[in-house]
This record gives sequence, structure tokens and C-alpha cells, in this order.
Amino acid sequence: MLAAERRDHLIGLLARQGKIVAKEVAVELGISEDSVRRDLRDLAAEGLCQRVYGGALPVSPAVVDYAARQGVAPDGKRKVASVAAALVRPGSALILDGGTTALAVAHALPRDLACTVITHSPTIAVALLDHPQAELFLLGGRVFKHSAVACGAAAVEAAQNISADLCLLGVTGVHPEAGLTTADAEEAAMKRALAARAADTYILASSEKIGTASRYRVLPWEEVSGLITDADPHDAVVEQLEAHGVEILAAG
Repeated sequence: MLAAERRDHLIGLLARQGKIVAKEVAVELGISEDSVRRDLRDLAAEGLCQRVYGGALPVSPAVVDYAARQGVAPDGKRKVASVAAALVRPGSALILDGGTTALAVAHALPRDLACTVITHSPTIAVALLDHPQAELFLLGGRVFKHSAVACGAAAVEAAQNISADLCLLGVTGVHPEAGLTTADAEEAAMKRALAARAADTYILASSEKIGTASRYRVLPWEEVSGLITDADPHDAVVEQLEAHGVEILAAG
């Protein structure tokens, strides 16, 4: 099989099965695992897959810059945001992550809701300035422009001194095996710091993130309360997550 044919075959496998196991592909095609790994390196360099131990997973489309992400699945994000906003109780304290889905949550919060919102995202803070009864706490640090959030040591230290009833956290990848992932190591560390300070943590994930992976793990499934998604309840990944005990809040 020619290199171009192998490339098409691997892309097709990702689309059909949601993963590639290098050893299985090598046996199927009668080639070495090294050849498969080289092909996967090439695909990863083109942004067409996320390499993991033993093979590859579909790459998340949510790794483009902040401005571009605002145009990705806006309807799905609004549906997820509506369900997430309903979890915020009057008088409660909310940690709201940055990113475009979290921004949709900020817009979905009732304007007259009395609550405390803690965030490391300047865009979230600005979006809530016209909520007269929402008290705002903005955590500072080095601004990671890709997601318009504060990250780094100063931001993590600030996060360690707060506590909340609920954390609504965004990720770029949601996968049963790879877990909850994002594309930047410092951002992943900040997300862990935020989640650790809340009684409950729910993951915000519109359907295009389901079954995909990015490079850095944020949290294992055991450390989150549930997943809010507009993905089809009969999606194979969603069903697999439910089978593993993950609470799914449908936003269809």
C-alpha cells in the first residue's frame, strides 16, 4: 500500500472508530509498527490527529485561537450554557472558567441573579458587569491570549485561596480513555487548581469535542461531578462514558 493510501486509510479509521491502535493497523496492513507511527507523526504534524501511547485519537477542533473558536458550534455552546446556567443557585459561589462556552454561560445567567462569580477570564468579568447583583472576583496572572485567561504560578496561587459551590470548566477534548484534555500545559494546571476549589465540577463540552483529545490531561473522570453536552445521547462515546458512571446532563 502506498503512503498516500495508508494516510487515507488512517484518516478513515479515525472517522469510523474514533481511534487508531498502531499494533492492530500494522497487522492489518502487513507493515511494521514503526511505519504506522511514522504515518501518525505526519498526520499529527498536519493537525489531523492527536498521538497517544499506542496510536492516535481524533484531534479536537477547539484548539484554534479564541476569536476563531467563537464561530465553532455556537448553537451547541448556547445549549450547553443554558443547562449549565440553571445549576447556579441564588446566593451561591461559582467558579467560571474562560473560553467561548464559558462566555456563553455568562450570557445565559439571569441578569438579576444574586451570586458570586470567581473567574480568571477578563472576558467573563466584562460580560457580567451589567449583572447588578453578581459579585465578581477576577483572579490575576500572566494572560494566556489563546484563551483570554490568566495562567501561571500567580494565577494558580490566587486560585488556591478561594472556594466555591460549583465550578464550570471548559476543555478541548472529551474521551473515555484520554480523559479531559486541553492543548496547553499551564492552562491545564490552572483548570485543575480551579476544580480543586469547588464542591462540584461540571465539564462544559459541546458535541464537536466529544471523542477527541488534546495533548495535556486536565482531570480524570473520577474528579468531576458530570458532563454537560449537546451530543446525541446515543453517541457511542456518550454511552461509553455513562457505562463508566459519568453523569451526563443532556443539552439537546
